[in-house]
Amino acid sequence: MAASAVAASAALFAAPAAQAAWEPAKPVEFIVPAGTGGGADQMARLIQGIVVKHNLMKQPLVVVNKSGGAGAEGFLDVKNAKGDPHKIVVTLSNLFTTPMATGVPFNWRDMTPVSMMALDNFVLWVNAETPYQSAKQYLDAVKAGGPSKFKMGGTGSKQEDQILTVGLEKATGGKFIYVPFKGGGEVAVQLVGKHIDSSVNNPIEAVAQWRAGQLRPLCVFDDKRMPYPGKITDKQSWQDIPTCKEAGVPTDYTMLRGIFMPPGVSKEQVDYYTALLKKVRETPEWKDYMEKGAFNQTSMEGEQFSAWLGKAEQNHRELMKEAGFLAK
Repeated sequence: MAASAVAASAALFAAPAAQAAWEPAKPVEFIVPAGTGGGADQMARLIQGIVVKHNLMKQPLVVVNKSGGAGAEGFLDVKNAKGDPHKIVVTLSNLFTTPMATGVPFNWRDMTPVSMMALDNFVLWVNAETPYQSAKQYLDAVKAGGPSKFKMGGTGSKQEDQILTVGLEKATGGKFIYVPFKGGGEVAVQLVGKHIDSSVNNPIEAVAQWRAGQLRPLCVFDDKRMPYPGKITDKQSWQDIPTCKEAGVPTDYTMLRGIFMPPGVSKEQVDYYTALLKKVRETPEWKDYMEKGAFNQTSMEGEQFSAWLGKAEQNHRELMKEAGFLAK
């Protein structure tokens, strides 16, 4: 009797040490603060697929699109889910632009940063049937055409695509009619159908149409060319696309692809998702996606990520102010 009591007592004290680290106890909601088909949606669904294929989570990861109010619907949902570790959100730079443009009561500090997965490039695209072979040719035509001739399609209003469009106008003296759509997938379809004249879609949002010979990339808005030499079409790779600076357009901009959690979650819960996402980035499927989408493969977490977010927020504030997009 005494021996069994001692054994039971020993087991009781051993139990906490043997306990596994925190992991989700029910399905995890993966919020996409944008429409279906765009870059954020594609990334979330890829992560979901990798998690399932490699059995990285015991619980399901369920993608939910909440695109209302330029993504404010998704961000506010996460902000208001204080302490809920069964909710994560993929962010774009609308993390900064949406609250600045709309005045919606939200800031990235209202959530818990988990991981920067990558930075996304922007490319100036035209329909492949147009005569424009270079960014300079196209932008010269826009300038010559006057203020109500050329339509630039983009995702949302007063967000990254429109900020870039204003930057282009300021750099070249041209003037676009900016036409907003719900997501990058729709923008690409509209450009193929010639309902707009150009777009500044991310590579992943227009690669299928480029491969099919329907769209033509003119330049990339980064300070160096994309480092991917594999051919996408018969003749061109991502690396073959000149920078916009090479084309005489001094405008550059990259976009965050990050993962956040609600406020008030524990370090142990953040650590779980940090480790999970690190495993995702190590898979061949992720590496293939990075190359196909011509991403800038910068990743970071912890204090380094928070410091980057602070600087990016300030940069967006300056860009938005210059464009006249800050909420009054």
